[in-house]
Amino acid sequence: MEKAEEELERRSKFLNSLILKKKSVEEKQQNEGLNVCVRASDMSFSLQNHAFKCARDNLDATMACGKVDSKRLALALKKEFDSTYGPAWHCIVGTSFGSYVTHSIGGFLYFSIDKVYVLLFRTAVEPLNH
Repeated sequence: MEKAEEELERRSKFLNSLILKKKSVEEKQQNEGLNVCVRASDMSFSLQNHAFKCARDNLDATMACGKVDSKRLALALKKEFDSTYGPAWHCIVGTSFGSYVTHSIGGFLYFSIDKVYVLLFRTAVEPLNH
């Protein structure tokens, strides 16, 4: 009976690894379509994708006038994440900036979209529940 359980466990791990690989490939393809490059993150993929879509939508809207409105993009991301995931979100947007921040577990994302860099993080003490 032990051998059957071990084989079942081995097959389960194998199938799980295939599922994770497929998800990773799909998310990478989706991010390439948005022209996103993750620089650093400890955020879940669902929150990351939410941030990417929100950034892309707002970036496209601000680019209509010919240049990036970093302040408007940062405000839009902060408001979206505050209203969706609770308060204490912070966002820095630009083409050149330095930062060093303390963030809650699961609440850090640093990415670039086109040639704009975005730092989105949460400073709440408790870990994110999602």
